[in-house]
Amino acid sequence: MADRFTPEQMATWRREGGVVIESFFTPSEVAAVVADFEQVFGAARGPGEALDRKKAGEVGRFHPAQFTGVAPVPLDCSPALNLIGVHPALIAFAKAALQTDDVHVYQCQAWAKFTGEADYDQPFHCDFANHTLTAPSEDAHRNSVTILCYFTDVTEAHGPAHYVSRTDSAKVGGPELSLSADPEVQARLQRELQAFDRSTASPAGSIFPYTIDVYHRGTNLTAPKGRRYALMSCFKAASNDAIGFHAWAFHHTKPWGRIFDHASPEQLACFGVPRPGHAFWTPVTLARAQARYPGWDLTPYRDALRVAA
Repeated sequence: MADRFTPEQMATWRREGGVVIESFFTPSEVAAVVADFEQVFGAARGPGEALDRKKAGEVGRFHPAQFTGVAPVPLDCSPALNLIGVHPALIAFAKAALQTDDVHVYQCQAWAKFTGEADYDQPFHCDFANHTLTAPSEDAHRNSVTILCYFTDVTEAHGPAHYVSRTDSAKVGGPELSLSADPEVQARLQRELQAFDRSTASPAGSIFPYTIDVYHRGTNLTAPKGRRYALMSCFKAASNDAIGFHAWAFHHTKPWGRIFDHASPEQLACFGVPRPGHAFWTPVTLARAQARYPGWDLTPYRDALRVAA
């Protein structure tokens, strides 16, 4: 699966903290995910017409309406959308980026945006504030990688994420400046970052992996009756307890069978499920797991237990 990204793209991610990789997913993978988006989110709920543009130079703001179309997995749809966030190629990218053979996905959520449904324009910000209680490490492998996946064509009129590379943001200030409560500091930060603004606009099936210390922002949809179907999947090293977001077991009432019934052991391991051969698996735990997920094929786990015996 590493053939879906190049060493040069990985080098750019390491150096700049973000890189656009076009056509990462195949057309058939994209089509299946789009069908699920339409099943889960339905048609646009807004008027389909662009909102009034802001005054020239005015930065965006955060508000709850921007997140109306966010839904974490598992979702009541096919395996396509439920498992695309742990696609083997995404796992391969995360392992290479974080230089570890064991990664966990700690956030995975679909995000449907529609023209006119909300003002999606945001200020530049960094994600470390709600992904860790401390600060971004100087060692990128101790941080995480968020992978924004596009499943519809995203032009500048379809709300692409914008970002500032590390090289450019270093000319303005470190990620800690994003936490400043001083209006003058924030105004200067936003103004100076805008000079280095880059777009992630790209065709359906493209991805934008970025780190928690990279400045980025959401932008508005202006295309008439436009839509943007995207998914965010965040990976960390499995041993890194300093990074977190979702507590998956807290969402136990969601349809987890949609994932367990179709995922590979490696995909389930990303959610923290012990791999086949782990000491957790015994005849008793296998029976209990089967009772919880009757459609889960536990053959690899049972086979590993027999080999160990």
